[in-house]
Amino acid sequence: MSKYLGGLLLALGWLAVQSTLAAEPIKVGVPIALSPPGAVSQGTQIKDALEVSTKLINDAGGVLGRPIALIIEDDQGIPEKSRAAVEKLITRDQVVALVGGHQSSAVLAGIEVAHRYHVPYINTNAWADAIRQKNYQEVFNPSLYNSLPAIGLAAAIKALAAKRVVTLVENTDFGIGLGKGIGDQLAQHTTGVDYKYITLDRTAKDFLPALLPLKSAPPDVVIDVMLPPAAYMLINQLYEQGIAPSPGTWLFEVATGDYPDFWKNVSDGGNLLVAFGPYHPQMVQPELGRKVAAAYKSKTGFAPNRLLFQASDSLFVLAEAIRNGKSTTPDAVIKALEALKWTGTRGEVTFSEEKSDYRYHQWIDMPYVFYQYTAVNQPLADSRIIKDVGKPFEVSRLMRPR
Repeated sequence: MSKYLGGLLLALGWLAVQSTLAAEPIKVGVPIALSPPGAVSQGTQIKDALEVSTKLINDAGGVLGRPIALIIEDDQGIPEKSRAAVEKLITRDQVVALVGGHQSSAVLAGIEVAHRYHVPYINTNAWADAIRQKNYQEVFNPSLYNSLPAIGLAAAIKALAAKRVVTLVENTDFGIGLGKGIGDQLAQHTTGVDYKYITLDRTAKDFLPALLPLKSAPPDVVIDVMLPPAAYMLINQLYEQGIAPSPGTWLFEVATGDYPDFWKNVSDGGNLLVAFGPYHPQMVQPELGRKVAAAYKSKTGFAPNRLLFQASDSLFVLAEAIRNGKSTTPDAVIKALEALKWTGTRGEVTFSEEKSDYRYHQWIDMPYVFYQYTAVNQPLADSRIIKDVGKPFEVSRLMRPR
């Protein structure tokens, strides 16, 4: 190739990128919690992840020759504010779709507005099965769903031969829904397990009234189903009271073990805790996942985590649907999402069209593990996998608290 031709191709490539950047952007609404009482650490991680993914998409020429533009609204994790945020994003900002929802109560409120206006809503991290049970054609879930950890926890409890299990849940759709779901799965797959869940106020700081009865009558397993900062306070208080992790009681954690600020807020209490993990550095990951992880670490300085990949997949599936449907109109995007079969950051994403329980427009077969921290301040990558992807829970790999 001549220097002249090489230079011409480089110039044409530069002009193509500039043309994309100058084109009318595809506006995507992002309702997330960036201030209390919402889960701010979640919202911040999702915001960073979406910004990283947007840059990757735009640097590659955008979608249909147009750049993605995020319009972010802080809903504080409050249902009423989520409704208002989604209404504003749709009617005033004229977004073509919404991504980023991450607290179940807020998302349940927001999807009502999206459904009314017939605007696609990609649920990034709201777990409540009730979101799927609405059977709204606008709502798609590349996110976790409560039944997935419930199924995994029931299998773990059966493998442990545990007889008494207590789940401590936050007073939200996510917490209460998962507390009930664990009980349902235990009833289906085990016998002789005494199970109950206790609802705690997610804005509280002192959980001792609920914990002291567990100290006098320790269960075999305690399961923490809360989001930060309450989750961190609960873990610390369980440890300080000698309840769990302890020689007689395992502590399972569902939602926070891989957060960047986990060890900053939980010291000795996190050691020997067993966590549900939709992401673990030892997982085999597609090329896109590795690319996103590198970009995220460069931007934030943090190691990658599940919220990074969930948020990235939420935006990438939307971009892929717009590209495949050759349009940003709701019907074209919805049709393309329903037909999607695409390898994202965690594996091949497809959305079920079965309208039963938690399945509608849900990515069913997402990978997950259970892992155990075996030292204070241990990097997630060094934690011990107890249940690998597609494999059973291995009790022999657990380290018992002393």
